[in-house]
Amino acid sequence: MAAFRKICAYCAFCTMGFVFWPGHASGQTSPSGATQVMPTQSPQAAQTTQGNGNATVAGGRDGQHDFDFAHGSWKTHIRRLLHPLTGSNTWVELNGTVVVRNVWGGRANLEEIEADGPTGHFEGMTLFLYNPQSHQWSQTFASSDDGTLEQPSIGEFKQGRGELFDQETFNGRTILARGVWSDITPNSHRFEQAFSDDGGKTWEPNFVATLTRESQ
Repeated sequence: MAAFRKICAYCAFCTMGFVFWPGHASGQTSPSGATQVMPTQSPQAAQTTQGNGNATVAGGRDGQHDFDFAHGSWKTHIRRLLHPLTGSNTWVELNGTVVVRNVWGGRANLEEIEADGPTGHFEGMTLFLYNPQSHQWSQTFASSDDGTLEQPSIGEFKQGRGELFDQETFNGRTILARGVWSDITPNSHRFEQAFSDDGGKTWEPNFVATLTRESQ
């Protein structure tokens, strides 16, 4: 299902990356790993967000280079909540690599993720596409386990922070999923995925990835 497709999506953009994958200011995970459920703005309100640059185009800001920070090779440390939306606080940790390639001069990115942890070896691929009409990004993930593309998350950047949302089914219930890219520097960034089962009033983080650029 779409929710845990982003066992990267982290990734940075894991949006990249997502990696992330690409946390939200009101939806961070504590350093100890404890799950926090906190109020935040609704996805509808978040759709007004913008990206990193200052260039503008007719009808909105040109954000086609918002994910340029993720290009290159990264080491990633991932923390994943095993049983989201159950009150559980059992996390597992994975370590791996992320490689992000620039496509179409920055208007698209292809991210490849490999990681290992207690549940075994993981391989994933994420496609990021920029829509110049809506000035928004989409993130679509595929795992090597099934080789199929999941439904995309959609969103934008504002003041150096990216938020992408989608609606999906988890344990038989319709929920919202949010991916956030934050703490972006030339050599590091953070991705957090969180779920909400109350229409975006509260969010529970379940996937947190920190990325560090590999030495050249």
